[in-house]
Amino acid sequence: MRTRFVLIQTSHAGNVGATARAMKVMGFDDLVLVAPRWANVLRREETIQRASGALDVLEKARIVDTLDEALEGMDHLCATAMTPRDFGPPTVAPRPHLQSLAQADRGVAFLFGSERFGMRNEDVYRCHAALSIPTDPGFGSLNLAAAVQVIAYEWRQALGGFDVHSPAPAAMPADAAAVAGLLSHWERALVAIGFLDPAAPKKLMPRLNQLFNRAAVTPEEVHILRGVAKAMIEVADRKTAPATGPDGKG
Repeated sequence: MRTRFVLIQTSHAGNVGATARAMKVMGFDDLVLVAPRWANVLRREETIQRASGALDVLEKARIVDTLDEALEGMDHLCATAMTPRDFGPPTVAPRPHLQSLAQADRGVAFLFGSERFGMRNEDVYRCHAALSIPTDPGFGSLNLAAAVQVIAYEWRQALGGFDVHSPAPAAMPADAAAVAGLLSHWERALVAIGFLDPAAPKKLMPRLNQLFNRAAVTPEEVHILRGVAKAMIEVADRKTAPATGPDGKG
């Protein structure tokens, strides 16, 4: 899927760098600037600093004079507009529109207007859809690079997304024998501290059995819990042991 991000008349160099970063973390690298405020914006220090390492996106980026040049080769155009217009393409939320768009093999361009004025009506009118990011109705102002990040994320998710890998191996639950041993140990401990009456145990131990099963305790956790039970028994034994005097007699 060919994807292009187009910034129209950008005035802040930092937003260009932050846009490059937002694109790179989502796996996109086709950036075109239309008549930016600074002719050397791709080489400005603020741009490079805000890119945070996404220098390959900046190196590949192009600066053009007109929107026609920026959209060459693109098939589906998505404007970004927080304010719905009475005339023009339908205003839609990004997620449902992009999910349907991802099924077709088309060149897709996302257009972003200037920081101060947004997109001009004539630029919006030539687009197939106007994406409006759902925000708090009382405060819908998004930084340019933040808007790019949201759209880039939603588009990546629509295309399939990236896997999330956990460095920690999946913990295996303890086997039934280990859980049975744990329950037996805890039963002795609970009797020792007077919490469980062996003459009327009711359903305490079966409920603990269900609790440990739901928790899927690991062998390491079984060792910890048995250590707790051992300490409970030792404390109870010390409290019940007869006191002795200096000569060792009670």
